[in-house]
Amino acid sequence: MEVQAVTKYSRISPEKAREVSRLLQGKSVIEALAIVDLSPRKAARLFGKTLRSAVANAENNFDLNRDTLLVKVADALPGPMFRRYRAKARGMAGRIRKRTSSLKIVLTNE
Repeated sequence: MEVQAVTKYSRISPEKAREVSRLLQGKSVIEALAIVDLSPRKAARLFGKTLRSAVANAENNFDLNRDTLLVKVADALPGPMFRRYRAKARGMAGRIRKRTSSLKIVLTNE
C-alpha cells in the first residue's frame, strides 16, 4: 500500500529542497521524522509538515501503523516562478526569479 502527500507552491528552490529529500529516501518514518526535527534547514521544516501529513493520511485513511511505514519517495519538483525585475545600469532591467517547489512524499508499508 502506498500513501502520498504533496505540498504545492512552497517558497524554496527545488535545488535546496532536494538536499534534504536525499536524506529521507529509504528511511523509516520514525528515523525520517528525527532527521527533519534535528536539521536546521527551512526545507527540513517544510518536508516535516509534508511527512506528518502523509503519516496522518496512512493512519486515518488506510489504518496503517506508523512503525511499519517507510519513505519510498521524497522529491522536490519545480513549481511556478515569480518573476521580478530590478533596475540595472544604463536603464536596463535585471530579471529575478523567485523559485517555488512542490514537495512530494510517498510512504509504503512493504
